[in-house]
Amino acid sequence: MNPVELRGITFAYGEGELRREVLRQVDLSIGAGEIVILTGPSGSGKTTLLTLIGALRAMQDGSARVLGQELRGAEEAARVRLRRRIGFIFQNHNLLGFLTARQNVALALELDGSLDERARMERAAAMLGAVGLADHLDKVPAKLSGGQRQRVAVARALVGRPGLVLADEPTAALDKRSGQEVVHLMRDLARKEGTPILLVTHDPRILDIADRVVAMEDGRIVQDATASPAA
Repeated sequence: MNPVELRGITFAYGEGELRREVLRQVDLSIGAGEIVILTGPSGSGKTTLLTLIGALRAMQDGSARVLGQELRGAEEAARVRLRRRIGFIFQNHNLLGFLTARQNVALALELDGSLDERARMERAAAMLGAVGLADHLDKVPAKLSGGQRQRVAVARALVGRPGLVLADEPTAALDKRSGQEVVHLMRDLARKEGTPILLVTHDPRILDIADRVVAMEDGRIVQDATASPAA
């Protein structure tokens, strides 16, 4: 069973005359360790699809099986449990400004009852070292560059060894060099753990990290193609 299996996903906002369908009969599978980029024009349904896969929004029609959990008809408690197994990376890094980089990453481990505070901080420091921030552990976000803050967000998403990583425009606010560094870190760290990644982007500069590029238009998948091997 693949980590992500979607069949016939249809989703609309509003009701009655205001109803607007944004996803139409979407089928998508993502295998273990696979990196899939979801692309397409604004309004094509990419982010809505990501939020459904991430259990951030309740399903309407179709079947979405994510990390073994069927989301169609799932109660909020089940969706919360699933979200704890997913690493999320957003365009706006959403770091807490009053916490250091290490504390922000360690926060993702708070719900792991097997780790005491010292173990959480040690694992956070190790993950920040893996993304090249070993010398910035105790800096607050305001003391870091945009690329460094996004690296902290990547470390936070991966530190709990999630079963799936979902990223929404993670390079949109970064220059070319920083953006490519961030997505290559995501690729290398996630592949090391065998973690699948679904990445929504408009950024053509980062397509080389993908195993597959899936294009959406008007709420439908219009292309699902194997990408050229990444360097």
